[in-house]
Amino acid sequence: MGPAGEQVGVVRIEVAQRLAQEADLDLVEVAPNSKPPVVKIMDYGKFKYDAAQKAKEARRNQANTVLKEVRFRLKIEPHDYETKRKRAEGFLKAGDKVKAMILFRGREQSRPEQGVKLLRRFAEEVSEFGVVESNPTIDGRNMVMVIAPHKNKSEAKAEQNAARAKTRQAAREARGGAASPAGDEQ
Repeated sequence: MGPAGEQVGVVRIEVAQRLAQEADLDLVEVAPNSKPPVVKIMDYGKFKYDAAQKAKEARRNQANTVLKEVRFRLKIEPHDYETKRKRAEGFLKAGDKVKAMILFRGREQSRPEQGVKLLRRFAEEVSEFGVVESNPTIDGRNMVMVIAPHKNKSEAKAEQNAARAKTRQAAREARGGAASPAGDEQ
């Protein structure tokens, strides 16, 4: 294959090397196992650089979903509940899963239906940001429910980066707009 991606055809190695030297490019073997082997005339340094940049960009956009935990007690005060709910909403907005856990103590263990009721209420209130992945289950002295976000971590991260870039741009424009009138007065 030629430097512009065109088909040169089957040629001898010497001819291919001469074509590469004339174009001041490298002769790179693309498919060594095919008969005959396929080679391409290209700038190998640029090719490696572009591949490294693509890999770097893919790593930057890659994000692992983390399981965050929010713990309740069965007799939780309304303000404490709201604080924990807002915290869970923040986790879900960021693209993380939330594990809601109720800790039972003493005679509270004989009332699992109240725990289910509390977790269902919690799930309804955060339904705007996530969906129940696993229903409430009892695990020893605890009751656990997992809520998954509507958007995955990479989407949330991309959205967050776009919002940051927008605010930076607005700040730059504000500084530029504020600086020009002050310069006119002097």
